Amino acid sequence: MSARVWSGVVPMLDDRFDLIVPTAAGHRGGPKIEGTASIRALTDATERILDDRGLETVHIAGNSMGGWMAIELARRGRASSVCAFSPAGLWSASEPASGTRATLAHVKKLADVTRRVTPTLLRFELARRIVFREAALHGDRMGFQEAVDAYRDLADCDVAFELFATTENLEVYSSSSCPVTVAWSANDRIFPPDQFGKIAYERLPHARFVELHDVGHVPMIDDPALCARVIRESIGENS
Repeated sequence: MSARVWSGVVPMLDDRFDLIVPTAAGHRGGPKIEGTASIRALTDATERILDDRGLETVHIAGNSMGGWMAIELARRGRASSVCAFSPAGLWSASEPASGTRATLAHVKKLADVTRRVTPTLLRFELARRIVFREAALHGDRMGFQEAVDAYRDLADCDVAFELFATTENLEVYSSSSCPVTVAWSANDRIFPPDQFGKIAYERLPHARFVELHDVGHVPMIDDPALCARVIRESIGENS
């Protein structure tokens, strides 16, 4: 997706924090990426944003691939804290193509072949709920234009298939110097917690784990207020 998916969360944080809300390189509205897309390359591009602003460390929140990238930035010493919502990368390099990444590729292919008709259908709440069922429990809560933007973010993502095919994975991050919160959506259809939770505990042994109820893989769609609260708590704020 893109930075637009955080639009409901931003107003609940910008009264307390100076926010940087970038779209990942290679994604719709983000900077171009040279060569083959990889998590390392996208993390490099994000790190350059910090360098350009003269920022050594920041609090970082991310969802799915963004959650994985947040942990990689912590590994590089660029994070004061991390809040990773359903982070990607918790697979092995040998995972067969029939695994979760194949599900993601299927969603992308479906967006590609229906790009002419889907935006019109998104005027209807039921259509929004169906189209975004892999990402959210309550896709119908999105407004029409918000849904169209989210759909186009996926359909126009130039690097999706390269990232789905990556041989990279989220390796063990055992440092306790950076507080890490892993916030897992209880109803995540992309990375079900009962399948990936144990792996997350093994690879992130010092992380704090939180289960989020009544939300799907992209919880910012279902409950922006919940996401904002979890981010504040991950930083150490209680309200």
